[in-house]
Amino acid sequence: MEEKALEFVTYYEVQLEITKRFITIRKNRKISQLRLSEISGVSYASIRRFEKTGDISFASLVKLAIALRLYDDLNNLFKVHKEYQSIEEVINDQEN
Repeated sequence: MEEKALEFVTYYEVQLEITKRFITIRKNRKISQLRLSEISGVSYASIRRFEKTGDISFASLVKLAIALRLYDDLNNLFKVHKEYQSIEEVINDQEN
């Protein structure tokens, strides 16, 4: 079996990727930065900075996610998934 080299991703790369997704969603929904500011309560300057640099407070990110109806996506962030040790555990869990 061929070993794969470890892939390192910086926090900044992740930050920019999430920012790009956010911009795409906002634009697909035809919501301007100014309108998003009005419906989310996040300042227009903060939204502009976020979309340019990826920097935003977590509280503001939550407000934006709620305003864009992305709460379920945010709620699934860091969701704990049970790790099974055997097939028996999977079967027992499905029966309960």
